[in-house]
Amino acid sequence: MFSPARPHRADVLLAVSGLSGGAVLWMIGIHVQNGRLFDAPWVSLLPLVLMSALELLRRTAPRTALSVGTLALVADQFTVGSLATLLMFTDLVYAAVLYGPPAASRRIPVVTLLVTVATTVGFIAWKPSADAVLIGIVVGMVSFGPALTGVSVRNHRDAAEAARLRADQTALLAEMDRVQAVTAERSRMARELHDMVANHLSAIAIHSTAALSIDDQGTSRDALGVIRQNSVDGLTEMRRLIGLLRDSGASGPPSTAPTLASLDALVEQAGANSASSGLTVTLDDGREASGPLPAPVELAAYRIVQESLTNALKHAAPGPVTVRLERSHTALTVEVSSVFGDRPGPRAPGSGAGLVGMRERVTLLGGTIGAGPGPGGDGVRIWVVRAELPVDERAGRG
Repeated sequence: MFSPARPHRADVLLAVSGLSGGAVLWMIGIHVQNGRLFDAPWVSLLPLVLMSALELLRRTAPRTALSVGTLALVADQFTVGSLATLLMFTDLVYAAVLYGPPAASRRIPVVTLLVTVATTVGFIAWKPSADAVLIGIVVGMVSFGPALTGVSVRNHRDAAEAARLRADQTALLAEMDRVQAVTAERSRMARELHDMVANHLSAIAIHSTAALSIDDQGTSRDALGVIRQNSVDGLTEMRRLIGLLRDSGASGPPSTAPTLASLDALVEQAGANSASSGLTVTLDDGREASGPLPAPVELAAYRIVQESLTNALKHAAPGPVTVRLERSHTALTVEVSSVFGDRPGPRAPGSGAGLVGMRERVTLLGGTIGAGPGPGGDGVRIWVVRAELPVDERAGRG
């Protein structure tokens, strides 16, 4: 059945042009054959009109158009014939290969080749002459030639479409990579900013509250000293972060990133900040000299200790805060424990971003982390943050 889709404008132009050209040839008396069963010239207009109508279906129903067009061409052989009818049939063969389904585009060239060979052999066997060979050539030009052209154009069109799809997929993947890279970089910047500043700002908040609430000149002076020191240290950290962001060509952790070698200074500073809150901070470094750690592992371990000490300063009850480090052949263990419970005095509010940042750091390295109540002696409850970071080559590349 004919497709209900509207014909393409180019198909309408071909149909009108073919019909007009055939009508002009008929009016001036140009025909392609003589001595046929129906010699009346007007009879050749019937296949011409039908072939013109089929041109409207060359895209929407190419196989139907070719099938009916073949019958129209056969019928035209019993009339004086029209060159326009013949030319429009070649276009239908070409369109059937180009716009038809893949199976038809493979079958039609084979069928037209077989028809060309069979026609040539048949005419040579019936009447051996140069005319028989000429008839075979004409049949090939009318059927096999357009089919072969359609195959070539279709292959080029499919190749161009495949290239366009690959280009679109490549662009989509590139955009996805860009978005992921931007998201990862923003997360890294957020972790760095939080870990750098939160410790100092927490100490400033607690000691400024103490200075305002305790009417003692000595206490206020000590608190202001801690506030000044943390303000200077925080400013230094912020300047380092700004330098890190400006150094857009660097890859991996910057050379100025803190390492475990500066952990003593961090613990000492945390002890000074939390002394007024009744906290005593100690470092128990149980590592053995077994080679350097990958830079990402050192940075993550330092930040985990820094954030854990900041949380202890905000929330821990008076008592010991212990930082423990252990290293095996496969992992670095970082553990920070503090007394869990209520405490007097001012507190700094927490947002939970620090715990999120620690988990992100550990996840990126393929490690594990946990935070929660742990066993303590003498009825004392403790809060433990424990992380295990892989130290193999994969962690070094993380």
